[in-house]
Amino acid sequence: MQLSTLIYETDGPVAKLTLNRPERTNAMNKTMLEEIEQVCDAVDTDSQIRALVVTGTGSAFSSGFDLKEQMQARPSGKAIWREILDRDFHATMRFWSLSKPTIAAVHGPCLAGAFELALACDITIADETAFFGEPELKFGAGIVTMILPWITGPKQAKEIILNGLDNIPAPEAHRLGLVNRVVPAGTDVDAAMAMARHVAVIDPDLVRETKRAINRAYEIQGMREALTVGLDIDHGIESHGSPDKQAFMDIARDKGLRAALDWRDARFDKAKR
Repeated sequence: MQLSTLIYETDGPVAKLTLNRPERTNAMNKTMLEEIEQVCDAVDTDSQIRALVVTGTGSAFSSGFDLKEQMQARPSGKAIWREILDRDFHATMRFWSLSKPTIAAVHGPCLAGAFELALACDITIADETAFFGEPELKFGAGIVTMILPWITGPKQAKEIILNGLDNIPAPEAHRLGLVNRVVPAGTDVDAAMAMARHVAVIDPDLVRETKRAINRAYEIQGMREALTVGLDIDHGIESHGSPDKQAFMDIARDKGLRAALDWRDARFDKAKR
């Protein structure tokens, strides 16, 4: 496979996919999302691979979908937003629907779309440096993959999403059921690979069918339909355009993304007074 934004490696029956745009905190752009689909296709069809670990290069898992790319592209209209959001949604949900077990190894920031990707994995291991969140509403965007309420409770999901919380530390994420375990700093990948090797010993047909049964327990309650409705709602949000997001993007184009983030944060600092 020819990959420019990912590193794909195999260690016996375990595959490892590394998000590899450290200069952009591993932000997920169009190319990366398309390459994720490519890798997942390969893992799904490779009978030698029994589990997949996903992680990020350097000090971050990922900051989420690439706002800089969106800022430069200036997407407009229902058709283009449908294309963008469908691509975002399907890439994150591949880790839920993949026939092999998926394990996220998280360190540093794991935010927005990357948080949704980690939630879609079967198991998430975080090291002590990891932090999580859904900051989208704070800059006028919606949620692409509304999986959080299915992983934690509605009260917790509403608090996180409606407040745009973006600094949930690993121990709190564990308490909320967002991660399976917290490990010492720098050991998340080793812990995830060890767990993947353990799972890989078990009959792969048994693992595949059992994962399918667990997923169906949620999907039969309407999870897939709810996620589709959530995606449609986000399409309406993004194609219509929030004034908050317009202001955020205007500042980002004029003064840079850091200035836009400072503007966003300053609005909420004022609300604390």
